Amino acid sequence: MSLGCDVTAANQVECRANKRAPLKMAAELHPRSGKLVGLSNSNRTARRNQPVQEFNHGLVLSKEPLRDRDVFTVRIDKKVNSWSGSIEIGVTTLDPALLDFPSSATGLKGGSWIVSGCSVLRDGRSVLEEYGRDLDQLAEGDRVGIQRSSRGELHLWVNGQDCGAAAAGLPAKLWAVVDLYGKCTQVTVVSCEPPLTSAEREAVVRNEEGEEEDDDDEEEDEDDGVVCRAQENVGIAALMNAPAMNGVTIGDQVPELRCGHSRPDKLPNNLGPDAVLTEHQLFDVFNNAIVSFYRAEDEGGGDEGGGGGGGGATGRDNSSSRNDARSGGRGGALSNDAGAGDGGNANGSPAGGAGGGAAGAAAATGGSTTNDALLFHEKCGTLIKLSNNNKTAERRRPLDEFNNGVVMTNRPLRHNEMFEIRIDKLVDKWSGSIEIGVTTHIPNHLDYPATMTNLRSGTIMMSGCGILTNGKGTRREYCEFSLDELQEGDHIGLMRKASGALHFYINGIDQGVAAAQTPGVVYGVVDLYGMAVKVTIVHNHNHSERLRRNNAIMRAMSPDVGRPRPALTPDADAAERLLFHANCGQKAAIISDGRTALRPHATDDFNHGVVLSSRPLRSNEVFQVRIDKMVDKWAGSIEIGVTTHNPAYLQLPSTMTNLRSGTWMMTGNGVMHNGTTILDEYGHNLDRLKAGDTVGVVRKEDGSLHFFVNGVAQGPAAWNVPPSVYAVVDLYGQAAQATIMDDMVDLPPLPEEISEGPSATSPGSPCSASGAGATDLRFHHLHGTNAVITNGGRTALRQNCRSEFNDAIVISNRCLRDGELFEIIIQKMVDRWSGSIEAGVTAIRPEELEFPNTMTDIDYDTWMLSGTAIMQDGNTMRNNYGCDLDSLTSGSRIGMMRSALGDLHYYINGADQGVACSGLPPDVFAVIDLYGQCVQVSITGSSGPLDNSLCTSNITEKSFPIHSPAAGVAHRFHSKHGKNMVLLGEGCQAVRAGGYAHGIVFSGKELKVDELFEVRIDEMDEQWCGSLHVGLTTLPPPELPSCPLSGFSPSLPQLRAKVTWLLRGSEVRRNGVLQRQNYGRSLDRLTVGNRVGVKRCADDTMHVFVDGEDMGPAATAVAKNVYAVLDLYGRITAVSVVSSTLIEDAEGTKAPSLSSESCSEGEDDATPVRESAQAAGEPCAAAAPAAMAFLENHGKNIQLSNQRLTAARVSSYNQGLLVTAQPLVQQQLFQFQIDRLNPSWTSSLSLGVIGHSPDRLNFPSTACCLKRSAWLLQRDSVFHNSLKICENYGPNLDTCPEGTALGLLVDANGCLHLYVNGMDQGVAAQDVPSPCYPFVDLYGQCEQVTIVTNRLPAEGGEGGHARCRGDMEKADVVDGIKESVCWTPPPEVNPNKSCEYQALCSRFKDLLTLPDGYFSEDAKYNLCYCESCHKLRGDEAYYKRGEPPRDYALPFGWCCFALRIKPHCEVSNALKKWHMAYHGTSIGALRRTLDHSQLLPGASSIFSVAPAKAEGPDGYGDPEENSAPGREVPRVRLSPTMRYSGLETFAPKVPFRDPRSHRCHQAQVGFQVCVRPGSYKAGPQQTAGHGEPLDPRFSNSEIEWITKEQGGTLLYGLLVRVE
Repeated sequence: MSLGCDVTAANQVECRANKRAPLKMAAELHPRSGKLVGLSNSNRTARRNQPVQEFNHGLVLSKEPLRDRDVFTVRIDKKVNSWSGSIEIGVTTLDPALLDFPSSATGLKGGSWIVSGCSVLRDGRSVLEEYGRDLDQLAEGDRVGIQRSSRGELHLWVNGQDCGAAAAGLPAKLWAVVDLYGKCTQVTVVSCEPPLTSAEREAVVRNEEGEEEDDDDEEEDEDDGVVCRAQENVGIAALMNAPAMNGVTIGDQVPELRCGHSRPDKLPNNLGPDAVLTEHQLFDVFNNAIVSFYRAEDEGGGDEGGGGGGGGATGRDNSSSRNDARSGGRGGALSNDAGAGDGGNANGSPAGGAGGGAAGAAAATGGSTTNDALLFHEKCGTLIKLSNNNKTAERRRPLDEFNNGVVMTNRPLRHNEMFEIRIDKLVDKWSGSIEIGVTTHIPNHLDYPATMTNLRSGTIMMSGCGILTNGKGTRREYCEFSLDELQEGDHIGLMRKASGALHFYINGIDQGVAAAQTPGVVYGVVDLYGMAVKVTIVHNHNHSERLRRNNAIMRAMSPDVGRPRPALTPDADAAERLLFHANCGQKAAIISDGRTALRPHATDDFNHGVVLSSRPLRSNEVFQVRIDKMVDKWAGSIEIGVTTHNPAYLQLPSTMTNLRSGTWMMTGNGVMHNGTTILDEYGHNLDRLKAGDTVGVVRKEDGSLHFFVNGVAQGPAAWNVPPSVYAVVDLYGQAAQATIMDDMVDLPPLPEEISEGPSATSPGSPCSASGAGATDLRFHHLHGTNAVITNGGRTALRQNCRSEFNDAIVISNRCLRDGELFEIIIQKMVDRWSGSIEAGVTAIRPEELEFPNTMTDIDYDTWMLSGTAIMQDGNTMRNNYGCDLDSLTSGSRIGMMRSALGDLHYYINGADQGVACSGLPPDVFAVIDLYGQCVQVSITGSSGPLDNSLCTSNITEKSFPIHSPAAGVAHRFHSKHGKNMVLLGEGCQAVRAGGYAHGIVFSGKELKVDELFEVRIDEMDEQWCGSLHVGLTTLPPPELPSCPLSGFSPSLPQLRAKVTWLLRGSEVRRNGVLQRQNYGRSLDRLTVGNRVGVKRCADDTMHVFVDGEDMGPAATAVAKNVYAVLDLYGRITAVSVVSSTLIEDAEGTKAPSLSSESCSEGEDDATPVRESAQAAGEPCAAAAPAAMAFLENHGKNIQLSNQRLTAARVSSYNQGLLVTAQPLVQQQLFQFQIDRLNPSWTSSLSLGVIGHSPDRLNFPSTACCLKRSAWLLQRDSVFHNSLKICENYGPNLDTCPEGTALGLLVDANGCLHLYVNGMDQGVAAQDVPSPCYPFVDLYGQCEQVTIVTNRLPAEGGEGGHARCRGDMEKADVVDGIKESVCWTPPPEVNPNKSCEYQALCSRFKDLLTLPDGYFSEDAKYNLCYCESCHKLRGDEAYYKRGEPPRDYALPFGWCCFALRIKPHCEVSNALKKWHMAYHGTSIGALRRTLDHSQLLPGASSIFSVAPAKAEGPDGYGDPEENSAPGREVPRVRLSPTMRYSGLETFAPKVPFRDPRSHRCHQAQVGFQVCVRPGSYKAGPQQTAGHGEPLDPRFSNSEIEWITKEQGGTLLYGLLVRVE
């Protein structure tokens, strides 16, 4: 019989069904659909446009609501392989005529059921796993249908076969939904009618048999197949239920079927006539048969015979290798719908009733459990008891026996199938606990051992934290967490990947590869050993729900967990008296009858001095100790707190802050909970206490924790502290001895109400418009359990971000005022979770809020934005809001504002997204939920009141002018402007009336020094490309002719009548000539609401501001008399001025220049005149900053000299902390130079500021120990009070060479800046107090520095490093000569002395044994282009070179070793006028290429098109005597970027071992070459097939240069890259 008959017969049945009755409803699609859908064929065919470029927006719905039992069926016409995922189908209560179509069907809410893959989702949330056929595996031509049965159940139909009930309780009015998602690009509606009943199908089949009675035997076989389907026996399902129909028990073999039963001869319908079942298909077939029998026995077996038995037992489709067999419940439902109630099979055997009994029972309960679900096998260890349908296993007599608890799965595991269990019960008697793994042994044949680790074959087990194979340890420490430490509720899982790798999972977290090659057929096995008593198989692998309580991964286990606490001594006197417990730290001792604790050898050790009280503290009982003795050797001092751990069982850590559970400690002037800081600046600093001072702690009845210093209450430090906590004292660092104070009479009474915030008003006080300024907005000290507040309340982060994804809600410290913006910036994200930040407001006061897991769990007085959904009180009230929080990335800004009308607005990167909801009450608090991917946020400086249009009801949002909060007169535009411009609002608004160009406008007056001219974008027109241009010009608008300026330049880059500096996109240009690229944020990304400003600073630099953020110096040597100029080009059609002119400041208050110029403004630009005046001693208008020197108090290894300007570390590698004696005032640059480095050490200096006087500073060993009001710059990160608040800031300080000048400056806004060789690296931290004191830590390699403030000019000043940019920003470029000069960094900023990467590349070069004669003798020309080195030099990514100039990219990530250039006639021209390019090559071709001093074609380089048969000395020699004449000259390929030439195709990687570190690396080589203009041809890439642009500067159509000319290239440098 033909294997393809199943589909043919089914189609014939369907054709006859179409003839029997008219359609009940129109089998058409609704004309409204997703935005990428095109309809045709009378709205019966839907196609997703741009199927290769877009994977979603392909949603279509039925034209009319479904009627009961109608199956809305579509045929898959086309699929593409570009995406994952495929068709999704379901139903929804949403009317398509009113629906706002989401991007995919899973985005439908408000009553939608969608089948996606093999899962069922309701309103986007999974409600059923492993359902039916996997829709992602369907092919073109397959048919999918959706049906609502008369009983309100949802059924999926695949190729005419019912997959059973997917959901129940559906409403009556539903539309069918089809999503052309992923691979599925086109479908056609084929029918919408009820399915055939069994009687109708049988009649159709009989009719078909009569018409084809003369056919051959093969056709008769096909008819038999139809008869079989008429009896609803679908192929392999008959085999699956065969044992149940015979009423036998499966033992070692399956009984043979009787004649009347359906034979398993119907194979999957997607197989052709010659197809053969794969091993996996056979594997699934027989295992499903076994499972089906067990399920039938569990649900009624052969005891009952119910209606619909035949259908229930066999009515399943098995047309793919997936295990689609369902329980009898779905079959029973099918039979009831079809009216078949006689049970039984074809020959009336009572066996059919047995199957029907199971089916009927399942149908009655609406069961939808899959037949192939993983269960425990009935054969198990001797002490095991199974329950819960074999999903739960429990070891009997757990207090008497610890083994014989082995259980196995009822079938082998499939590839990539998760086998997961939950620990339900443990006993605290035995050692050891649960073990889990896989085995090749079949449960029925296995003689179960006492423990699985006793098996010596076919078994891999995880035991503790190791892996045992066949009972022998193969990996001692497989993962960080031991199974013996897990507790009740924890989950353990395993999966055998398709590659054969075995992975274990703890609470859903993959622990990595445990075994690389696992046999193909394995069973899951669990050993309930030792403490493990009871487990349950988990079928719903919902990691997000499970990880809400991920209590195993990050839990620090304590030895006293689960143990009873010892009873207190019955001695009443002893019970009343607080003493130290005898169990103390290993370096501590208890004396004086338990009253005194000390570290006997305090000068030898600084830790291991933890002591605890002998009994728990009572409520309101004060525990107070006096410091008896201190030593001055160490940093840090006494720490005090409480813990829930019993000292009798606690394994005491070296310091109590290392304990990660049940502990609250005051350390320094902060408070830590479980090792994490929860309060930064709390109370008096314990590190400053002296002998005789006292410290105390008390837990109040309300669960709050308070500390005392010398009897003075420091305020509440923590809340919800549990009762029965023990007092803890850590004799750390300087603290050597302490005694308990028994007499409490002198202590003042504990105040009932203490201020809980840094401000004068309580955070919970009612809001008023006359309250504190906008700068007082902070995060409240009350927050979710996983949240940490730092940086003075401005920064919030989620701890344990890779194991915890929620419980991190933070709330503002006060309610928002009308029109006040609360804005945060996302600083850190992780890619581990789905979902991201959620933001909104709540009317619940922080003190009354019980922080839930997520804020959307709150069901009253809360409005949140989650993704694109606006939610009120946990319910979605609006979808598809103007922004998607889940799509935001690091650096994005989110703001919330409640207007005076009660409307809630959201702002994304400063742009108003419109009204989210209305009717908000007053006095709402801002709420941020650090959920999923979002880990850390900080409040921005933009938080505060917005313009009046949002605060009052009588002024609209488009009122003009919009005044800036700065004092002064509002700026205006000049009346002279481009011909398409119109000025409105008294010159405060500029609108482009037509076209895309001629939109130039000027400021009304010249800009003063440091005067910001800022505009806001009001309107955009998306039909154009391009965006706003902004800059400064020396062109005076009054000298222009009258408006309109018809002959004026159409765009700002073409304005060259006078000198003009401008920013276009991210490019800085001077008179249209490119000066630098990748300057800050691109203006092309601006949108409505963004603000852009320009300023000329006192150091003659132009700065551009975007949304108030200074993007740094854009250009230098800017003339004094300049106007702001803007070009409303392309998309930007209207802007409004939002800045004001500066009030005439007193000269003494102006920000001083960072250079040594005079501050006088009236003189012209003649720098020598200014310098002579300064030298002559003429007074400067600005007050000179105080001379800086180091404080005499410093780290013990420091020696000062040169009038305290020079500091040197004389021994060791630490204890080198320095602080200046004078405070650093705002706008003053403190600068020092690195004098000496010692390469014997690792790491290097760090620097920063402290916000308090250093007179009483107790200098720690390193700066990272400063925990009070300290901002530290270390490596490339920024720390505040030892917590990292910023990464990837500036260059890595560890790579700064000798001679590097480093500086610190606090600007007028309280922002800290780092300067490297006079270059501002941007804002490092905000809210730095004034005054503050700079500090330097001479750590590691850095041994000596010298203060050089006011000696080195800043960027843009004369002298110094003027060559660093090739003078491209200082000189008027006339003919491109300046730009064509090859840029070479000066030797003093070439970081070749201490760069580890350059040293590693150099060692690899030495291994190549290339002669030294090939390389330049002057090592200063060897340049490293690692991230730190090129940042230190201030390299741009791209430069121009040659005549005519042509772009090339610097080889970032490579190291260049300069080659010796042999003198010949064209060398001088090559260095100046040739272009720069790169060539990747192999190691073997290096020597030959260097010997010829130019690139060679042929075998010497894989860049060659064809190998040369013969070469002369130059590589282009004449052909040999026997070679073919007229051979094509081989070509050499080059590229202007190493992103192309450095591909592994061109520069193959070679492994090598570093002779110094003995570590293995991979290296690549290439050449930097000069190329003669005109000797090459630029063309598309041909060797490497990359579709995406490899370099954003060069398109793939011109990224490859090909040259055939001999002598057209000149070797310039050898490039090396090491991984």
